[in-house]
Amino acid sequence: MSAASAGPAYDLDAWRARIPLLASCIPMNNCSQAPQTAATRAAAERYLDSWNERGMDWDAWLAEVALAKAEFSTLIGAAPSDIAVFSSVSEAASAVASALDLSGRRRGIAVSDAEFPTVAHVWLAQAPRGARVSFARVCDGTIDPTAYDTLIDDRTALVSACHGYYANGFIQDVRRIAAQARDAGALSFVDAYQTLGVVPVDVRALGVDFLTSGNLKFLMGMPGIAFLYVRPEVVGSLHPTVTGWFGRADPFASTARALDWSPTASRFDTGTPPVMSAYVARAGMEVINAIGPSKIRAWHEVLGQRLIEGGRSRGLRLHGADDMARKTATTAFLVPDPGAVERAMRARGVLPTARGEVLRLAPHFFTTIEDVDRALDLLAELAPGR
Repeated sequence: MSAASAGPAYDLDAWRARIPLLASCIPMNNCSQAPQTAATRAAAERYLDSWNERGMDWDAWLAEVALAKAEFSTLIGAAPSDIAVFSSVSEAASAVASALDLSGRRRGIAVSDAEFPTVAHVWLAQAPRGARVSFARVCDGTIDPTAYDTLIDDRTALVSACHGYYANGFIQDVRRIAAQARDAGALSFVDAYQTLGVVPVDVRALGVDFLTSGNLKFLMGMPGIAFLYVRPEVVGSLHPTVTGWFGRADPFASTARALDWSPTASRFDTGTPPVMSAYVARAGMEVINAIGPSKIRAWHEVLGQRLIEGGRSRGLRLHGADDMARKTATTAFLVPDPGAVERAMRARGVLPTARGEVLRLAPHFFTTIEDVDRALDLLAELAPGR
């Protein structure tokens, strides 16, 4: 029996029953926005009920933020004290950038051309502080790991490498990149937005100094929240100037003149945390942790292979790698006017996402083989002359 006919190693139908959108649509845009589940809706309602019934319940709200940090830490093999919370990955990257000392010899920031633009923009914005940014090039939708070799040296302050390329799901060897950075005395920063929840991640095994992700994509959450892992061995040496009262040793000391620092990754926390988003984020991550990223990855390999082979058989032009060992299930095709094709597909109940010159089909743990085939059939119909 093939993996496709056997199905995933979890109860697919039971999980699908908890996602109302599946009754009317085929979400293949999970690299942009996950659908709502019964659990995430209930979590949002718990916050709204608390707010409505108590007016202010900060003890419970901050406890929920702490529980969301703990759920994120479970997902990546870290401790809750290693996690800071933000409203976005842009804010998390900015806090990290603000902690870099770029006044001396180490001014280099090595960046991947595969970074989501917001991350690269944060590093480029450090130029007035002395940063010298260099890029590892994307070639044919992928990056050769040796592209970093000439970029990292004893003048490098930080190496930024996305785990998964947002355009087509290509996975970088961030363990190798982090080791290169460490050997050169530099820090490593990984954006795992496109992989966390669908690829098993162990930050200690990877050896990264920072790893960040938001929750609205494969983590089944909503906009307005992101988490940052900070390797505990480097926490004490970092003093972000993008800061706020939750970055203090005691946020409720209410002392305006003392800039003390939390001894944990919470020193990267800034202002009042995104409470409602934390409720939803925790509920979404609980779903992912309950199923297990390894089981999700196994099913994604089946779905991704179906997309690659099915696209090829329908004459679609693949963008990037065709080896599932080197990519997520997110699969991109080169099509004329991707935005128009996305709108046409959405009108017929299939939800893809366009980025630049490509249209992306991004399944998730609840996606069926039939969903993949329907999406490919519709794309092939709507994108003639490709």
